[in-house]
Amino acid sequence: MNHPPIPSLLAVFAHPDDESLLAGGVLAQHHAAGARTAVVTATWAPDSRRAPDLADALAALGAGPPRLLGYNDARSPDAAPGQPRLVDAPLNEAIGRLVTHIRDFRPDIVITHDAVGQLIGHPDHVRTHQITLLAVEAAGLAHLHPEAGAPWQPAALYAATHPESGVGLLRPLLEGAGKDVLAVPDSYVTTTVDVTLWADAKWRAISAHRGEVTRVRSLPGILARLPEADRARIIQTEHFTRLTPGPTKADPTQLTS
Repeated sequence: MNHPPIPSLLAVFAHPDDESLLAGGVLAQHHAAGARTAVVTATWAPDSRRAPDLADALAALGAGPPRLLGYNDARSPDAAPGQPRLVDAPLNEAIGRLVTHIRDFRPDIVITHDAVGQLIGHPDHVRTHQITLLAVEAAGLAHLHPEAGAPWQPAALYAATHPESGVGLLRPLLEGAGKDVLAVPDSYVTTTVDVTLWADAKWRAISAHRGEVTRVRSLPGILARLPEADRARIIQTEHFTRLTPGPTKADPTQLTS
């Protein structure tokens, strides 16, 4: 019996470590199956202190070299000195930068943040979600950003997310660190992936973000201080919402759900 090929993945996240925490399992899973995978990070510069950690994390996941949009972090002014913050950057410019990566890599699937900003509502998470939605659609339209290469329309767009029932141990841990917890209704989740087989690779990638592991309030640091069994329970499942881009066949005479 012939199985369809494993789809290629392009993950688009705001900061170094988001890719490992939110989609490290599926990135490792698809790489292990022979699919192409890559990660675009919206903030931090190639010569910043977090860039080497990001490179090591992507190597652990088999996701190729870093692809950085180079914007400044909303809360860390040393991320990309002299560059605008992602939240302040001209929208069309940011979309164009991401369209270049989409058209260059030509992924089957794009993954990004959810609309609530990934548990803690970080403004860079929300802005990356917005930019990615617009860039995925723009990438398939030849008259938009023609300088970014030949058009390419990914087959699907997914938002990594956290349902209310799936927050589990994360809620008291994050609240204990003074963070808000913004989960989504369970009905918002379309896909739940058991990544237990790739949890070791995922944890190696998270641990590669060495600067974050040493911080008390960062999620890598929180996870590093947990008993191994509790940490495994948290990282072995990943949740997503499918947000398919592009035109699809439907009733031509009326709007349908």
